[in-house]
Amino acid sequence: MSNNHADQTPPSGGRGVDVCLTPALIPLFDVENYIVVVIDIFRATSSICYGIENGAESIIPVSEVEECLAYQDKFADYLLAAERNGEVVAGFDFGNSPFSYTQEKVSGKTIVLTTTNGTHALQRSIKAKKIIIGSFLNLTSVCNWLKDQQEDILLVCAGWKNNFNLEDTLFAGAVADQLKSAGFILDDAAIAAYDLFQIGKNDISTYLKKTSHSERLKALGIEADIEFCLQTDLTTAIPILEGEKLVKLI
Repeated sequence: MSNNHADQTPPSGGRGVDVCLTPALIPLFDVENYIVVVIDIFRATSSICYGIENGAESIIPVSEVEECLAYQDKFADYLLAAERNGEVVAGFDFGNSPFSYTQEKVSGKTIVLTTTNGTHALQRSIKAKKIIIGSFLNLTSVCNWLKDQQEDILLVCAGWKNNFNLEDTLFAGAVADQLKSAGFILDDAAIAAYDLFQIGKNDISTYLKKTSHSERLKALGIEADIEFCLQTDLTTAIPILEGEKLVKLI
């Protein structure tokens, strides 16, 4: 685990769960010592999980709109997806609504994706041992896979423009809930996320209606995206980063 948790006694196997509540805090962790789970519930990681489930060959996450555009000339058959502040960037095929990642649209395709928060969090975690993508859509698959790993886990919440947000932290708490029962040791942020999940787990949708990001999406008229992203175990695929591409974990 990271140095600031060195006084904790690890369980057998030395496995711990730490939570990074915002990408701004990533420099405080030695990410190269972790398997990282990137979380951006509204909506990037939910859409990535849905797209990979629906047969997307790969999804290439990039930080900037310009990076996304650079693929246009090199790979004419790639789909380009860009979102900023909850809206599709003009001139792109789509943004990060899960309804854009249906089998009809993405099966067999490579998508280049940039979003306000999720791809930023992923790029900042790039030195990790492995990076996978988590969402409520693939919660159980992610947790079952993590339980089999003999590594420390860092749950990276994408937040909103480097600030804390509730929905990503609640999902981190859902993961912590399952890993705690498997003998993982939680750091303080993971304990806080776990406690939040205990408060909200019986009606996650109602609990998260109070979030600022939820309000932003409602203002854009896309409440359906919110409800979609809060479905549990709709998918089983786990996207994992191989080189520059997110592909289905085999």
